[in-house]
Amino acid sequence: MTTRQLTLAAATALLAATSTAIAQDLNGAGATFPYPIYSKWFSDYAAKTGVKINYQSIGSGGGIRQFTEGTVDFGASDAPMSNDEMAKLKGPALHFPTVLGADVISYNIPGVTGSLKLTGSLIADIFLGKVTKWNDPQITKLNPGVKLPSSDILVAHRSDGSGTTYIFTDYLSSVSPAWSSGPGRGKDVQWPVGLGGKGNEGVAGLIKQTPGALGYIELAYAKQNNLPMAQVQNAEGEFVTPSTESATRAAAGAAAKLPANTDYRISIVSAPGKGAYPISSFTWLLVAQNQADPVKGKKLVDFLRWYLSEGEKSAASLDYAPLPDNMIAQLLKRLDTITLAAK
Repeated sequence: MTTRQLTLAAATALLAATSTAIAQDLNGAGATFPYPIYSKWFSDYAAKTGVKINYQSIGSGGGIRQFTEGTVDFGASDAPMSNDEMAKLKGPALHFPTVLGADVISYNIPGVTGSLKLTGSLIADIFLGKVTKWNDPQITKLNPGVKLPSSDILVAHRSDGSGTTYIFTDYLSSVSPAWSSGPGRGKDVQWPVGLGGKGNEGVAGLIKQTPGALGYIELAYAKQNNLPMAQVQNAEGEFVTPSTESATRAAAGAAAKLPANTDYRISIVSAPGKGAYPISSFTWLLVAQNQADPVKGKKLVDFLRWYLSEGEKSAASLDYAPLPDNMIAQLLKRLDTITLAAK
């Protein structure tokens, strides 16, 4: 064999090895809300194991679509797949909760810097356009001593479909029959009143720049923008401040009541439990139960085990609520139900 032939053979072998390595990487797509924590997890996991995980932050709808089409190894969504969506899959799929988020009620009331107290029915009435003034008796009764103006409440909501909206409207549907039978729950609904902003940043901007505004945004955006956050009454009758800790308590209360064969497509809004924040929700990874590629399947299962055992420890540092210990134990056992097909 000539030197040129040896060089070509070596190059071909190297290319084949490289292609094999790339083929064993994992590809995912979906929700934008967990992108910061997923980016950290994938970076940390690559440094530990050498396994690269590529993730496209394209939104929950896009993640479900690509997962259904089989163009990614896993999907990600802030809203669980519906029965109709599940029926379109080629095989059974599992929902793995990763972290929790909290929707907070934020506002801009000149002269008021403290934390207002609000009930679920009152929040629903504000977004239905039934309560329109800041000094409405329902608000003043819950907040004695707070000097509330007689000005209009200017409602701010998302103009784009989102998991944040799904969580919020799921909550409103759970506390208000009028909302449940009206706009209902969904990633995008017909809002009775208000102005729309694109993304959490758009709604946060509306609240920050508009005196009298009130809207819902994710906890991280409220903290990053130093916006006030309402205490919301939970199922125990407590007025709870949104935080990573109070979101995790909501999950713990829900997990304690889950049946052994649950599929984790569960809502935890208005969850029972002392200190539980009522507008909390999971975000999920979508995983095929029967992995067609055993090499990729094993890598995916190994990553799932790592995020449950190690990754959760870094969630709070990025303003995500970690899963409660009782749920992590349940999910680690669930990994055994994933099958790896033989080549």
